[in-house]
Amino acid sequence: MKPKDLNPSQKEAVVHGDGPLLIIAGAGSGKTHTLTSRLLHLVDRGVSPTHIIAITFTNKAAKEMRDRVIRYAGNNPEGGTELKPALFIGTFHSLGVRILKEEAATCGRTALFSIFDEDDSLSLLRSVMKSLNLSKEKYNPLKIRARISRIKNELADPGDTMSLAELRIFEDYETALAENNAFDFDDLLEKTVRLFQKYPKALAKYRGRFRHILVDEFQDINTCQYEFIKLLALEHKNLNVVGDDSQAIYGFRGSDFRNFLNFEKDWPQTKIVKLEQNYRSTSTIIKAASAVIKNNIFQKPKELWTENPDGETIRIVKNEDGETEAVWIANEIAKLRKSGVSGNESVVILYRTNAQSRALEQALIMNEIPYRIFGGLRFYERKEIKDVLAGLRLVLNPKDSVSRERLIKTFGKGLGKETFQVLLGLSADQPILQSINTFLETTDYFSYLDRKFQNPEERIENVNELIVFAGTFTVLSEFLERVALVQSQDTPGSASSQETHGPVPELMTIHLAKGLEFNRVFVAGVEEGILPHQRSYSTREGLEEERRLMYVAMTRARNQLSLSFSKIPSRFLYELPPELVDFKDETGHYQSLPDEDELYLD
Repeated sequence: MKPKDLNPSQKEAVVHGDGPLLIIAGAGSGKTHTLTSRLLHLVDRGVSPTHIIAITFTNKAAKEMRDRVIRYAGNNPEGGTELKPALFIGTFHSLGVRILKEEAATCGRTALFSIFDEDDSLSLLRSVMKSLNLSKEKYNPLKIRARISRIKNELADPGDTMSLAELRIFEDYETALAENNAFDFDDLLEKTVRLFQKYPKALAKYRGRFRHILVDEFQDINTCQYEFIKLLALEHKNLNVVGDDSQAIYGFRGSDFRNFLNFEKDWPQTKIVKLEQNYRSTSTIIKAASAVIKNNIFQKPKELWTENPDGETIRIVKNEDGETEAVWIANEIAKLRKSGVSGNESVVILYRTNAQSRALEQALIMNEIPYRIFGGLRFYERKEIKDVLAGLRLVLNPKDSVSRERLIKTFGKGLGKETFQVLLGLSADQPILQSINTFLETTDYFSYLDRKFQNPEERIENVNELIVFAGTFTVLSEFLERVALVQSQDTPGSASSQETHGPVPELMTIHLAKGLEFNRVFVAGVEEGILPHQRSYSTREGLEEERRLMYVAMTRARNQLSLSFSKIPSRFLYELPPELVDFKDETGHYQSLPDEDELYLD
């Protein structure tokens, strides 16, 4: 029941016998096809589906693999429906749930335990802290929750990093989870690993059951996930993993791609197969992306190639500023739509930070181009932006009860009359930036974001982007009018109507684009401080992850790739072979990159 059309390298991986197998799968090389074929080959070989588990990182990926398995198996005269109940294809966490349900009593729970999401666990943590009479100002629940999560994912000893008070919070939180007959999301793996470590008989049972383990996106696993599969596979060693270290971009979530780099050291007699033929992109895009990623030291070298035609050269476009860059991208998409390009032609605008979407959305709206925000909110729908705008609207119009109520809801009783008096006492004729700064200072808004959210840096970046935009206006009323007009014209940008003419671009961060592909890709803000991000400058590891982000962005493109910037060009642009790129400004005049030595990139 194996699918056909395997290239030699794919077939080599598929027909591998027993023992550890590392599949190094370059971008667009058909890794899902290969892993699915490997799974079906095991069944053909006589391995019972009940003895096979295939682990993915997302439910979407699990569904895609499951559908492929059933579809391929269904082409067999014997059919494939018998695989459905027997074969486990799912995420690490769903496998953890399955095991914990069977072993619930050993873990001090019943099989009907609850799974607490982030909000549930945070609420429980706050209750624990309240019972301990600990100040939320001194012990931030969000930060404590993040630390607990990190400790569980790294299988660390809480006593090594926590103060005595924090350790008491941790212990009481764990007790409260048990009293609630609940696990938090991190427990689904951490408690399973602890179960295996403490109860050898339980581990032996699952080792006997799961005789072949297949893991997708292996470069993204964290310490706990690695220990989980290591314990299961250590006896039979039938561990098949697939991934691409060049696409390891989730270090900020705790993933450790060194597990990928060191795989054959941890698993002697590993069979290594490289999938280097790309089926997605033009030869030009593949050569350019490969030239960039070769500058990383921490990697497993591979030579990506394709039989696809050379295609178009890569466009590098310099713009005067971020607004001009956004307008250029919007104009290019408008040209596509006017040229009669099919609406099925996929187009995406990628960016490093969510704050970059503001100018892009505005340019698209002004060009009446519908668009979709993938996996996030539109800029003016983000809470922090709405809060700042509410403060500015109160300055302009003290009778605005909706804005007043929003701020009261945001800050609660902590927003006193004095704060309102300060805001209402401001003159609408004052400089806009002074009004914004007054709002931020009187509400201590950045500290509020730090206390209330797990991603305060990202939210602060969004506010700073609003400040930059506001600084282009001299009169507060004009600024708020422009914002209102952009929001009111958001209807064409919703892409809700089926009556569209030409491609509808998607907007997303590079992180969210991993695993996706598009006919035409625009990457905005390919400049120093953004890509690579300034936070990465202090370490080689950080810079190399940023270069992997660049690689991921480039390899999303099938046919056309455009890279744009407005300030200091990214160091990654200097790593592109000159013969593969056209460098112009937004007016279409050919340019050359500034001398790299003048940029002081060291």
